[in-house]
Amino acid sequence: MIIVPIKEGENIERALKKFKRKFEKTGIVKELRNRKNFEKPSVKRRDELKKAIYVQKLQLRDE
Repeated sequence: MIIVPIKEGENIERALKKFKRKFEKTGIVKELRNRKNFEKPSVKRRDELKKAIYVQKLQLRDE
């Protein structure tokens, strides 16, 4: 359960922002989207490798 302590006189919008940030950090929505459609382990590995290669290229380009 996500608990957001609200201080005396604190704005509701600020409390909502804190709640949304905490909720996003839990990764629940991301996990639900991933579970919606099954993805084969081989496809997952392939995508991870593509992402790793892309990140490496970006890092090499910056140096």
